[in-house]
Amino acid sequence: MTSAATGAGRYAPSPSGDLHFGNLRTAVLAWLFARQTGRRFLMRVEDIDTQRSSRESARRQLADLAALGIEWDGDVIYQSDLFDTYRAAIASLPHYECYCSRKDIQRASSAPHVAPGSYPGTCRDLSEVERASRRAELAAAGRVPALRLRAAATEWTVQDFYAGSYTGVVDDFILRRGGNADQGRDYAYNLAVVLDDGAAGVDQVVRGDDLLSSAPRQAYLAHVLGYPESSYVHVPLVLNADGARLAKRDGAVTLRQMLADASVTDVVTRLAESVGCPGVTTLDGLLGDFDPATLPREPWVWVG
Repeated sequence: MTSAATGAGRYAPSPSGDLHFGNLRTAVLAWLFARQTGRRFLMRVEDIDTQRSSRESARRQLADLAALGIEWDGDVIYQSDLFDTYRAAIASLPHYECYCSRKDIQRASSAPHVAPGSYPGTCRDLSEVERASRRAELAAAGRVPALRLRAAATEWTVQDFYAGSYTGVVDDFILRRGGNADQGRDYAYNLAVVLDDGAAGVDQVVRGDDLLSSAPRQAYLAHVLGYPESSYVHVPLVLNADGARLAKRDGAVTLRQMLADASVTDVVTRLAESVGCPGVTTLDGLLGDFDPATLPREPWVWVG
């Protein structure tokens, strides 16, 4: 890999529970890619969902990462501290109110002329009279409309280290979700992640390959906001023995549970094996031995 004296990589966990092996593997890979290319490595806590996130969970996650030997540059960034930034960004972007319910969207997006998973623009061209009526209906129910980007593109192409050139759909995606009027801060992931990366100078995004389809939307928004194009590295996930993605909600084994019967060295050794470096027992050793070209391209299967 080439050196990048400027720029940064990052890891951005969601603090809704302790980190499991799949989370840790992605964190290690993000750290390796950043350090091997001379980038800073930043840590961001994605606690934009304040109902599911907690500072205590974030504290435990950061302690677990440090216990493995992952270190980062600068202070930890918390999305929950940045709502004013998100609000200001939306005001600067071309956007419109959306009054659709989930059922409305599911029904409209199933039409044959609509790209799978994309919003068909139902509320894009409503008249002011129609908007006033729909807005009043929501207000009577104590709710506010969602805000959507008024996109000027229908697709965008990104460059990924493993997937190569990847073109995906760009639609009028959500910037702020609708909901109860007393919330009004339910900012969307696609908005927050782009703003956070751009403000921090992140130009290398390493994450699970289940998020590859999100990259074109995010890259397009970064373009609209005037941020430089990022390089993407989408890595294979960790699956359980049944072939399903490891997930906190399904009881995936966490680092703290693993350490009840194993040492940190044991865990690091297993992480190293999973990224193609069997026998390596420390992150410093892994930094010297890891070759991105030898990372297994199939998902890693976790067997308890």
